[in-house]
Parts: sequence; C-alpha cells; structure tokens
Amino acid sequence: MLLLRCPLLLLLLLLPLSSRPQKLPTRDEELFQMQIRDKAFFHDSSVIPDGAEISSYLFRDTPKRYFFVVEEDNTPLAVTVTPCDAPLEWKLSVQELPEEASGEGSGEPEPLEQQKQQITNEEGTELFSYKGNDVEYFVSSSSPSGLYQLDVLSTEKDTHFKAYATTTPESDQPYPELPYDPRIDVTSLGRTTVTLAWKPSPTASLLKQPIQYCIVISKEHNFKSLCAVEAKLSSDDAFMMAPKPGLDFSPFDFAHFGFPSDNNSGKERGLLKSSSKFGRQTSSKPRADLHKVCIGNKNIFTVSDLKPDTQYYFDMFAVNTNTNMSTAYIGTFARTKEEAKQKTVELKDGKVTDVFIKRKGVKFLRFAPVSSHQKVTFSIHSCLDAVQIQVRRDGKLILSQNVEGVRQFQLRGKAKAKYLIRLKGSKKGASILKILATTRPNKQLFPSLPEDTRIKAFDKLRTCSSVTVAWLGTQERNKFCIYKREVDDNYNEEQKKREQNQCLGPDTRKKSEKVLCKYFHSQNIQKAVTTETIRGLQPGKSYLLDVYVIGHGGHSVKYQSKLVKTRKFC
Repeated sequence: MLLLRCPLLLLLLLLPLSSRPQKLPTRDEELFQMQIRDKAFFHDSSVIPDGAEISSYLFRDTPKRYFFVVEEDNTPLAVTVTPCDAPLEWKLSVQELPEEASGEGSGEPEPLEQQKQQITNEEGTELFSYKGNDVEYFVSSSSPSGLYQLDVLSTEKDTHFKAYATTTPESDQPYPELPYDPRIDVTSLGRTTVTLAWKPSPTASLLKQPIQYCIVISKEHNFKSLCAVEAKLSSDDAFMMAPKPGLDFSPFDFAHFGFPSDNNSGKERGLLKSSSKFGRQTSSKPRADLHKVCIGNKNIFTVSDLKPDTQYYFDMFAVNTNTNMSTAYIGTFARTKEEAKQKTVELKDGKVTDVFIKRKGVKFLRFAPVSSHQKVTFSIHSCLDAVQIQVRRDGKLILSQNVEGVRQFQLRGKAKAKYLIRLKGSKKGASILKILATTRPNKQLFPSLPEDTRIKAFDKLRTCSSVTVAWLGTQERNKFCIYKREVDDNYNEEQKKREQNQCLGPDTRKKSEKVLCKYFHSQNIQKAVTTETIRGLQPGKSYLLDVYVIGHGGHSVKYQSKLVKTRKFC
C-alpha cells in the first residue's frame, strides 16, 4: 500500500514553498476516487499516486524525478512508462525509508530540512533502467518496502510522457490485455482499400470490460503507443505550447496543451466512431499523412479511400473506455495495388475512332505517324458531357484541355514523334466521343460549329399548325437537316437531357420525322443565321425539334434539342 505519514509526505512532495501539507491518495477506494477527481490534488506534484496514470512534460536534457512509497515488504509492484513523441531514458531505484516513516516509529519526527537532506543525498539501489521509445514495464511480484524514485530524461527534444504505478497489479489491470497472437492481419488488399482483422482482447472477451479498438493509418511509420499518435496529431498546434520552466502541471490539465484529459470517458476524449472513411480527433489540424478512427468492439475493418500503389502503416490499439488506457497490437504495413493498366488504343492516321469512357474513367490512345510531319491535328467530338484531353509528345505534355461538342487542335509535329492521348470522363456520367488524328492538315471529317448550338423558337410566330425556328451557321458551307418528333405533354428537360447524344446522326431517325435538308453558309459570320417554318403540326401538341449539321466526310453533329408546342386555339 502506498501510505506515508505527514512529515515525510511533505518531504516527498518537495514543495518547500508550500505551507500546507498534501495528502497522498490511499487505496481506500472511496477516498481514492474522491481524491483523484479533485483536479487540484496533484497539481505541481512529483508524487505518482497508486493506481493512476499521470501525464507529464519534459524539457530536453532536463531530468525529472517522481516518487512513490511501498511501505510493506513483499508487496507486488508494477511500473509502466509510455514515451509519446521522443525516446526516453528512465530508471527506477529504491532506498530505505527513514525509521519514522515505517513500522511503529516513536518519538519526535526529524526536522523537515534534515529529512530532505537525507533523501537527496542517497541515490538508492537501481532496480531497472531503459533507453528507447517503447512502452516499457517493470513488474515484481515481491518488492521491498522503501521510497521508490523514477528518474526520466529526454535527450532528443521537449516531449511528454505517461507513467503508471500500482501495488495491486492483479486486481487493477487498467491496460487491456493482448491476445496470444497480437498481430494485425491484412485479409484483403485492393487499389484503394485494405481490410484488417485481429483477435479480440481477453479483457473484452473474458473479463467483459468495455474495450474499443482504434486504428491508426500512417504513410510514414508504425506507432508504439496511442500517446505517440495523439502527440503527432496535435504537433501542429497546442502541443508545442510548453509549460513554464520549473512548473510541473496536473495530469488533468492536458486539454490546455491539445491533449484530452485522462480522467474523461472515451466519448469525452473524442475517440471517433466507426466510419467507412478516415476519422480523427477534431481538436487537431487535418494531416494528410496520419489518420485515426475508433470503431467500437469490432475486430475486422476495411480502410477505404487510399491511394493506389502507396505503402501504408497500420496500428491497432485496444482502449479500456473505463480508464482510457491503451495497449498496442503489433503493427503491420501494406502497399495498395497499382491502378489497372489501361489497354492503349492505336489511332490510325485519318480514321475516326469511337471511344466509350465510364464515369470518372480514363482511356489511353496512342498515335504514331509512319512518316515525318510538320503538324498533327486532333479532332474530337464529345457526344455527351465535357471530357478532358491531355496529349504528350514523347513524354512531354503539349496539350491539356476540356472538350465539349466538337474541337480541333493543331499541334507542331516532330520527326518520328509518338503521341500519347489521355482522355478522362465526366463526373456526371459515362462519356462517348469520336476522335480523329491526322498529319494531313486539310482532312476535316467533322463539320465546323458555331459557338452557340441552340435552336431559337419565335413565340409570336407560333400557330395551331406551325412553329418558326432559327439557328446559327458558319462560314463553311454545310448541309443542315431538321427533324421533328411528337412527345407527351409531360415531356420535360430531364428527359430531353438524356437524349442529347450529339453523335447519333439522322440515320437513327425515322423517315417520317424528317422535315427538310438544306445547304447554308455566310461569309459574314454576323449574318450566318437561318430560319425555317415547320408546318403540318397538330393544335396544342408538343414536339421535339433537332437540327443536324453534316460535314464533308459524312459525319454529323446534332444541335441542342428544342421543345416547342403549337397553339391550342387560333
């Protein structure tokens, strides 16, 4: 039992400036719980209370010493030190208690200064020492009575750590126990997903204590403690605000430094619920290379939204939600699969190639002219939504554009050059397009289009049996064909949008839907407008009108469809 009489307690606390004695927490549970809830109890204290984990801060190359007392011989003892974001050097030693502090000592207590001198002059017997960043333990089933000293030093940088000591390790068990096989298994591996599985902690399966599992995903390395993860997540902000030199702070005040208080519940600590996407504590700035997600008591989880062909490190921590103390499984790592290599389509000089791209998909095409050339022309007809085109000549990017409708790009050629074309589909849906590559600059299969491909209807010229419409042309003489189709009155814009495949030509229409075809152009682009009156319609009926422009090579492009309605009464 950690118990100390008042004169020596003042000595242990090493508070020469304080005139009020502090009371060390005992293992009387009711009293212990009352004391541990008092945030002021351990403030500015070098005492490790029995059965409670403390958090503390270290300045680089500035050692700290912590004390606790084991009053009876043959007492079980367990001490755990958890480094957070830097390796530590620590040792545990013991020295005999002064006579007045053990047994049934009698007589007047020694003066405070004399007791203090006695402790500071005696280093004691070293029991254990460690250097590194692992969570390390000292466990003894039978420890001698005495004053125990824990000396901690960080030689690398300012850091914080956690320490825990108990004289009742069998009954306390605040840290979740690991299964006989504490490894994390990678059960499935994809391009953007990794499925992990692990064996449950006996603390949950046998002792029925509340355990939740927290997964940490990093691109840099594995972590040995959840404390190290939280330090990394918070390293950009409040964690770097160190306390004032010479002033230790309460383990309950970590919220001021960007860390959750150790006496809060798992919910208050901000441990995240299970999610298909990455989660993390919201108190820290987002980090693209590190994520934490807590998933309850499940022992299988799929991490998603990863990048292809990328190595990730995975760590698993079992967290006792009653104590908020955690134990690390053996971490693992895995590399996601590469993107499936796209089959490259070969383009032939002067021939149109049809390309289908699924939503957000990518297609690669290759054009290797057989003869030397000064220029190369790429003509693209995007039948639905806009697509993105990138062209590389011998590996160098020479074109990157979004294409909607018909576009033509003329690029400078190079002897024996090879061109790689990357087409990326729309986010809205699948994409269909036609592409032509040629080294013959005069070869144009697609007709030229005006910037505005809408059809305008004149409401004032509408009758019970006719409608009058107009559309723009170009300076190039092309053939225009107009088609009509009767539709229901509830035909709407959404249905019209689904029929906007510009690559479907007049050959897909019924002969009865054809109104007329005519040639039209104007050297004055400002006057390149044509009108047409469509007759023979029924009163009060809705019609869908389409205009097709047909190029010299026979390839057609459809203007935007127009929904019109005749007057019901005239």
